[in-house]
Amino acid sequence: MLVVPLPTFLLDMLFSFNIALSLVILLAVVYVARPLEFGAFPTVILMATLLRLALNVASTRVVLMNGHQGHGAAGKVIEAFGEFVIGGNFAVGLVVFAILTIINFVVVTKGATRVSEVTARFTLDSLPGRQMAIDADLNAGLINPEQARERRQEVREEADFYGSMDGASKFVRGDAIAGILILVVTMVGGFAIGMLQHGLSASVAAKTYIVLAIGDGLVAQIPAILLSIATAIIVTRVSRPTNMGKQVVGQMFAQPKALAVTGAVLIMIGLVPGMPNAAFLLFGAICLGAAWLLNKRRETAVIEAASPKAALASTPGGESAEIGWDDVAAVDVIGLEVGYRLITLVDRNQGGELMGRIKAVRRKLSQDLGFLVPPVHIRDNLDLGPSAYRITLLGVPVGEAELHPDRLLAINPGHVHGSVMGIPTRDPAFGLEALWIEPGTRDHAQTLGFTVVDPATVAATHLSHLLQTHAHELIGHEEVQQLLDRLAQSVPKLVEELVPKRLSLGVVVKVLQNLLAERVPIRNMRSIVETLAERAPQSQDPDTLTAAVRVALGRQIVQDISGFGAELPVITLAPDLEQILLQSLQGATPAGAALEPGLAERLQKSAADATRRQEMAGEPAVLLTSPSLRSWLARFVQQAAPGLRVLAYNEVPDNRQVRLAASLGR
Repeated sequence: MLVVPLPTFLLDMLFSFNIALSLVILLAVVYVARPLEFGAFPTVILMATLLRLALNVASTRVVLMNGHQGHGAAGKVIEAFGEFVIGGNFAVGLVVFAILTIINFVVVTKGATRVSEVTARFTLDSLPGRQMAIDADLNAGLINPEQARERRQEVREEADFYGSMDGASKFVRGDAIAGILILVVTMVGGFAIGMLQHGLSASVAAKTYIVLAIGDGLVAQIPAILLSIATAIIVTRVSRPTNMGKQVVGQMFAQPKALAVTGAVLIMIGLVPGMPNAAFLLFGAICLGAAWLLNKRRETAVIEAASPKAALASTPGGESAEIGWDDVAAVDVIGLEVGYRLITLVDRNQGGELMGRIKAVRRKLSQDLGFLVPPVHIRDNLDLGPSAYRITLLGVPVGEAELHPDRLLAINPGHVHGSVMGIPTRDPAFGLEALWIEPGTRDHAQTLGFTVVDPATVAATHLSHLLQTHAHELIGHEEVQQLLDRLAQSVPKLVEELVPKRLSLGVVVKVLQNLLAERVPIRNMRSIVETLAERAPQSQDPDTLTAAVRVALGRQIVQDISGFGAELPVITLAPDLEQILLQSLQGATPAGAALEPGLAERLQKSAADATRRQEMAGEPAVLLTSPSLRSWLARFVQQAAPGLRVLAYNEVPDNRQVRLAASLGR
């Protein structure tokens, strides 16, 4: 097309194809659910722009070479646009072309270019915050590593897409400018060629070539406007799992009040004498009717959501049925109670994501802890606040917070560089400062360094944290028996030798509960059972057996604390303080040593300060002490320094080098 002259029938086919291609691109943008589903859009824009410019070159060549033969010499499409669309009047054609150019260049293209620039900038600026949010979800067990890789890939693709759209919008803008210049060149060149080469008069040359040039320009300008509109639509889309039609209809007509007020205004205008009364009254009535229907539908949905899910049972004669054991409610191991405004979060039919998040939390915790975490029983509770939820373990509340289902939680990880408008609160899982922000300010908050999560993620993270903290309360005789049965499939003699010959099932349960209470996973059941079978003849005491199992699991415990590094930073007790504690434990009660209150307070404060310093330095907080003190110290510092892990000397594997980070004295 750029070099070889094309016959007119082929030009007609290509012009028709160009218009059809532009319509297909525009409708594809309208019906796509998310912009990334049309990730090839920047490349498509480039190819469509090049096709249109090449057609401009080919049509201009035909107009200048054969225009003196009449309006049909440049093909049927150009002739139709020159004769039918503008009526053969080049003055009208110039005005129409100017209007289309203003619409395309000044309004659509300029706006799309600006939106592309801003979106690309904010998308790139928000990358660190979004990566941190993915890492936070992965660490909280809300997603698995495969899902994390998919989300990171999606973030990269989105950044590439909007970066490419920033450049693709320049193609559209340049194409609009090129269309104007090509029209001017074709008109001036055709007028000169008609008069100088073909001997046409000025009026005939102007009428012939200017009409052809305008027809050629209109044929190219209409697809250009369609592509400009498609570009503007895709860069102004909000990523939602619905197409644009559903978004627009669902959000524009979500408020019946807006339709009611509009209908009232239209009816008032329609009653003014001299106005087109029929049209305004008709549309006013339509708006009022639509508002009434939407309001009734909303009231029906609220009534259905608030209706009781079960009725009281009664006998056919109307007397109450005799009560039985079925009327005694069983206590749920794990319960989640929600207020009525949070029902949408747990209802899959209304797009609720919390059920899926809870399932992911259970899967992750089961893999990490080493036993199957019981199901979470979810129910609504009208005694709670509308936006409140409560987490219970064995029927006892262990956590409660409030959510704003229509907002996002922006958590301050400690290094934000700015502020954002929102409702002050604290992250219910870890107590960090946070804000409930509007969804539209998410990208801005992430750019400032906030970690932004949705309400379902907040509740799921809170649940995950509480289940990890109370993991020892979730395992009982039934769960331990299932663990032993699974282990017996591979080493039946070992399990048979331990239970019930050497230890009762109750002792094994207590040992596993002790390990989980000290944040030691029980994934390595074979090593645990082997150690118990070996030490059972010497002692039946669960605490003594727990200490022996911890030594056997030392490599796993240290690796969970500090990873694969060869060096382990530790905090130790000053020799005189350790000697005092050892003397206090001699002859002490089972509850532990009896310390002087001032010394106990100073020890707890020193442990908390040392833990805080280690965490600020990005290192694990580990207190290394003698085996006889370890169990008591772990319980003693648990409340003051929950992040401090207490290890015995014999629990550190030989391949780990110990580095002294701090020492606790009197």
